Amino acid sequence: MAFFKRELGPVERFESALKDKLAARQKLAARLSLSEKELEEKRTAAERLAVAGAANARLDRAEAHMRAVEDRTKTMRAALAELDEQVTSAERALADAQAQRDRNLIADEIETMAASIERAAPGFQASATALIEAVTKSAASMPEATRFSTSVEAVRREVASAADLICWELRSAAVRTRAGNANMADQAPSLSEQPPPAEIERQMIYTLHPLLWREGSETRRVPAFAMVGLPKPLLPVALRHHHVDYLNARRVQTLMHLHGSEAHGEPALDDPLLVDLDALLAEENQGAPADVAQAS
Repeated sequence: MAFFKRELGPVERFESALKDKLAARQKLAARLSLSEKELEEKRTAAERLAVAGAANARLDRAEAHMRAVEDRTKTMRAALAELDEQVTSAERALADAQAQRDRNLIADEIETMAASIERAAPGFQASATALIEAVTKSAASMPEATRFSTSVEAVRREVASAADLICWELRSAAVRTRAGNANMADQAPSLSEQPPPAEIERQMIYTLHPLLWREGSETRRVPAFAMVGLPKPLLPVALRHHHVDYLNARRVQTLMHLHGSEAHGEPALDDPLLVDLDALLAEENQGAPADVAQAS
């Protein structure tokens, strides 16, 4: 038994309204067609009487009938024109409702993603804490284990911060999507927001100086004292010249404590301390053949 009637959504309401308008237009158009046919018959009859020289009374009656049908036909035409405008408005309202429904679905998916990240983050934090406690609560002491626990703690902090940031960004994007302003999200991303290209193999390291390198048509600049993903082909030359160091290095742990690990803005191109890793690698490659020639 239908005691409870499901409330229609906006799209369903506008679809129903449009369907009613189209049905009403079809009926009115059919009536107008019949009226126009009748008007044509009345005009033909009046013309025939006039040509035949009918009496004035008959002509008056024929004209009166013709004007009545003509007035009715004009009224129907005006009503049909108004109904056409209503149909156009209903179609526009339906299109807007459908677009809003699609935006809401996308926004719901974005919010679901943010909620999933928030539910998963505590599990990661708990696992990382367990790894750290496995070292810190042990009676034994090993430098390798200590470096490992320190690195895990740094990663744990980074993941916690990144999870909070991405959840905030996802929910902001969901709000913009619902409002139809998703294009506002097309802003220049910060260094922390730029995902590394999938085809470039990277190594997470800690910078000791501001660095510059090129990835295709893009030039990457990162400040000193920041954890970044460096393309592995550039890692050896950066390590040899002491411009970077591994995350588990003792001095890196101290620098992280003093400066943190996040990249805060790009260094200026005219920064005298800015190191061009591509140029440095090219210099080494040019010097290598000369060394081989001298040795031979």
